[in-house]
Amino acid sequence: MPVYPGSRAVRVASVTTVEDDGARVTELDLDTHVGTHVDAPAHTLADGKTLDEFPLSAFSFDALVVDCTGVGEREPIGVDALPDPTDHDLLVVRTDWSEHWGTERYRDHPYLTADAAAWCGDHGYSVGLDTFGPDPTPSADPARERDGEPDGLPAHDALFAAECLVVENLRGLSRLPAEFELTALPLALEAEASPVRAVATTDS
Repeated sequence: MPVYPGSRAVRVASVTTVEDDGARVTELDLDTHVGTHVDAPAHTLADGKTLDEFPLSAFSFDALVVDCTGVGEREPIGVDALPDPTDHDLLVVRTDWSEHWGTERYRDHPYLTADAAAWCGDHGYSVGLDTFGPDPTPSADPARERDGEPDGLPAHDALFAAECLVVENLRGLSRLPAEFELTALPLALEAEASPVRAVATTDS
């Protein structure tokens, strides 16, 4: 499984087996930001909320897809790409960068500008993405990084300042309609993030 640069690889190991021990037990070693996962404000804000401080209903979203498939490698997604305000509570930024899952190019995804993230926060939108996250990810080839890319995690910070959630590493968005229900339930952890099983529900 691809992991964010600097994170250790996921390890899945057999502890016991039915044949030798009478029961199968598997050990799972991973950090909370691998695969499809949800970030809470405590990820980048020292006084931000952890996942357990949100009601369970906060992880069931009325989602609207924002088609950003025309945005290129390591290019910013600005406020002008976002829709007029709606009653949805999650904007799903579709870049189709998930097609590069498992390759080094996955790290060279488009990203939200801080202004775009702040606009989402101002309008009460959490954000879902089919990328490593709303901010640029360090490239496997630093020569591909562009002048003017923001330092740090300003898009995360802007969303978390508004107590919005971020769902990262979504896949399969090309098979979904523009509007759907997304359920992304985290483990019940006092933590800044958790892997989720992201499930889309549509009317069709």
